[in-house]
Amino acid sequence: MASDKGYLEYILEQLSGVGGITHRKMMGEFLLYSDGRLFGGIYDNRLLVKPTQSARRMMPDAPQELPYPGAKPMLLVEQVDDSAFLAALVSAMTDELPPPKK
Repeated sequence: MASDKGYLEYILEQLSGVGGITHRKMMGEFLLYSDGRLFGGIYDNRLLVKPTQSARRMMPDAPQELPYPGAKPMLLVEQVDDSAFLAALVSAMTDELPPPKK
């Protein structure tokens, strides 16, 4: 099932306080980047993020879910209505992620 563009717009609005957020559509889903670093995506209208140390620390009880069959597990973000939490989460994760490829 493809993700709804309205859900993407909602998540981007929630992340509007974080600079450098971009997205890219891929096969009906949306990949999310912070300063060019892939931190997660929207899969089947679920916000999933990479299981970095800071993400695990900030969401110790977050369920792990697969974005698609055969993929590595990611963490489900359930606090999508809390823009301050989302901003803090993405900001904390960004430094732990590999820099963009040139």
